[in-house]
Amino acid sequence: SLQVMIKKWSIPCPLPLSSAIETLQVSNSTGDCKAKLFHLSKESAYAIPTMAFSFLCHTSVLPIYCELQSPSKRKMQNVTVTGIGLSFLIYFMSALFGYLTFYDKVDSELLQGYTRYLPHDTIIMTVRAAILFAVLLTVPLIHFPARKAVLMVLFSHLPESWVCHILVTLTLNAVVVLFAMYVPDIKNVFGVVGSTTSTCLLFVYPGLFYLKLNREDFLSPQKLGACALVIFGICVGLLSLVLIILNWVDQ
Repeated sequence: SLQVMIKKWSIPCPLPLSSAIETLQVSNSTGDCKAKLFHLSKESAYAIPTMAFSFLCHTSVLPIYCELQSPSKRKMQNVTVTGIGLSFLIYFMSALFGYLTFYDKVDSELLQGYTRYLPHDTIIMTVRAAILFAVLLTVPLIHFPARKAVLMVLFSHLPESWVCHILVTLTLNAVVVLFAMYVPDIKNVFGVVGSTTSTCLLFVYPGLFYLKLNREDFLSPQKLGACALVIFGICVGLLSLVLIILNWVDQ
């Protein structure tokens, strides 16, 4: 986030044209350097799914809860609020200064945009290496529940086996590597996963669980709110997914 804020003043606007990036720009007029408070386009379909994906931390809740000293609901709530608050602040500052740097030319992978204009910048290369290291350390946390889910759904009827355990691990890693190699744009991954899995985990499932477990009257404000949450999640997920697919077809 600090790197994005600092580099805001290292890249001029209008963006410089060169033989390497000329084909990627529609224009470089000063009119492209005006911020828009609200802008709606086909690319807007990626917005909510990407934000939902960004705040999806459900798979880490139980491991973090178990690591707390004298774990309790209140402590976990404090950890959650603090973590999501810091994440929101970092996301917001990075997105704001990234937009104020590139405006309509923002790359779906923000750091890639900086690399295009400052290919040999030490700070940018250091930040990219730090993010790579952070992702490598995050993969095991995400991999554990994914592997556990596959084993429970597909192989729960079989006795525990290290061979099955290793094969599922290698298969999941292979799928991740293939996606990283052959998916042309990371926004497609964020869009599809965000509009399906993330919206369900953030909006649909919590509302359904509340409706199932709570014994209040169905017309109570709490249950009506849960119903609204479920409907909102389904509508946003389906609408975003349809618009993303239509965007693929147009391209």
